[in-house]
Order: sequence, then C-alpha cells, then structure tokens
Amino acid sequence: MGIADGDTVPVLDATNTQWKIRLMGIDSPEKMQAFGNKSKEHLSSLVFNNQVTVEYSKQDKYGRTVGKILVDGTDANLQQVKAVLAWHYKKYHKEQSVEDRTIYAQAEEQARTEKQGLWIDSDPTTPWDWRHQRKSKR
Repeated sequence: MGIADGDTVPVLDATNTQWKIRLMGIDSPEKMQAFGNKSKEHLSSLVFNNQVTVEYSKQDKYGRTVGKILVDGTDANLQQVKAVLAWHYKKYHKEQSVEDRTIYAQAEEQARTEKQGLWIDSDPTTPWDWRHQRKSKR
C-alpha cells in the first residue's frame, strides 16, 4: 500500500505490521484539489523507504493512528506545512504540544504572507471545506 495523500502514510513496524498514520496537526489538499498530487509526492519524498519514528496518542474515527512522523529527527508533518502543501489543522491544535502548535501556525502564516504554494490563490479552499461541499452535493 502506497501513500494515499499528503497527510496519511502507511508504516511498517519491526514485526512487519502495517499501520496507517494520519499526520497530526495538518490537513493536506484532497487528490482532486489543486496541489493534492504535489502534496502527496512531497510527503512520499520525505518518508518513502526511510526509517521513521511515530509519536502518537490516539486513533481517529477511521481507525488510523494519529501522530507525528519523524525522519532522522525531522518533523515530516511540519515539513508539509513549510513546503506550503498542507494547512495547519487548527480544529485539532489542542492535541498538539504548545511548541508544535506555535511552529505549525507560524509556518502557515509565513507561507500565507509570502503567497507561496497553496497561498498563490488569494482564498484557497481548505480540504475540510472542500469535503463538506462534496458531501452536501450528494
């Protein structure tokens, strides 16, 4: 199973058990949204075939482990925000440490100010709004 999108990663542990990790603190564009494929490709370039550490504390309603992925000590979740390929998911920011909450928000604000990536559009549609719009059209 490969990387599905820019905020979900399959990880194999030492016993070869596969875990689906939902990246804590971020939400990336859906595949059909602008930057959706770029976000997925960037996350893949960060984690694919690398040994990672997952810091986690819960599962979401889909059974995925929600956590922070570290590659050689580098926070892959934050790298997605810094690459301007994910939003800081403020709805769940209280699940993050105060330090993470602060640096993720600062990374998003810097990208927004510099009008890079997702912020090239003056009013990009967030993934949570996009999903809500799709649901209400059904």
